[in-house]
Amino acid sequence: MKNLFDIKDKVIVITGGCGILGKNIANYLAEQGAKIVILDRVEEAGRELEAELNRKSKALFLVTNVLNKEVLEENKKAILERFGTIDVLLNAAGGNMPGATIAPDKTVLDLDVDAFRKVVDLNLFGTVLPTMVFVDVMAKNKKGAIVNFCSESALRPLTRVVGYGSAKAAIGNYTRYMATELATKFSPELRVNAIVPGFLLTNQNRALLTNPDGSYTDRAKTIIAHTPCGRFAEPEELFGTIHYLISDASSFVTGALSVVDGGFDAFSI
Repeated sequence: MKNLFDIKDKVIVITGGCGILGKNIANYLAEQGAKIVILDRVEEAGRELEAELNRKSKALFLVTNVLNKEVLEENKKAILERFGTIDVLLNAAGGNMPGATIAPDKTVLDLDVDAFRKVVDLNLFGTVLPTMVFVDVMAKNKKGAIVNFCSESALRPLTRVVGYGSAKAAIGNYTRYMATELATKFSPELRVNAIVPGFLLTNQNRALLTNPDGSYTDRAKTIIAHTPCGRFAEPEELFGTIHYLISDASSFVTGALSVVDGGFDAFSI
């Protein structure tokens, strides 16, 4: 029987590939035989990751700016020169910043609008622009898979992270819109889905979830208390869902938000 999960030799582009999630996902997919393209703005870390991945499969690192279409177009040319095609796009670039987060002693009236705008730009337009640039290759092939990175904050408004939550909610809507747009205008085998991770400890949220001594903050304790699995997620717990969404195993799945949150969204009391 055909291996529905076979992704060997697929060319997979990962934006934000040097982040904790991007790097771990890239290593896993390289171990499955995929050809990996890492796009990130941090050149030193990117070169190190490229060398690491090339010991497992074939990899390419390119410096990028997910908010600059011209830079992304140059990235596309380099990818096609090296690998000849693009099969999968993982839009993992994103993040938050303090000004778009409301501190416990502040209110929405103290919100830094410029910081809010930057967070929306990075998360939303940092997904829209790479999709616009790279999807034409998949459209010509009449097949491809795009996975956007959503967030628990897109499903329910979380306190404090108003900018990040608003941007990720928009990505959820954009994912569903693009699923119909691409399938009806280009090919029904061109699919767009999103992964909705639960809470992980990353460099971006560590200050919110841990104290200087490494112990959990009250916010972290509340999250875990509302997570049936009783803990934070590990990056490798996203691998299976990503693998599924980019393989033929999910050939009839598009416009879906795949939640991997330890039961957080289902919790009730």
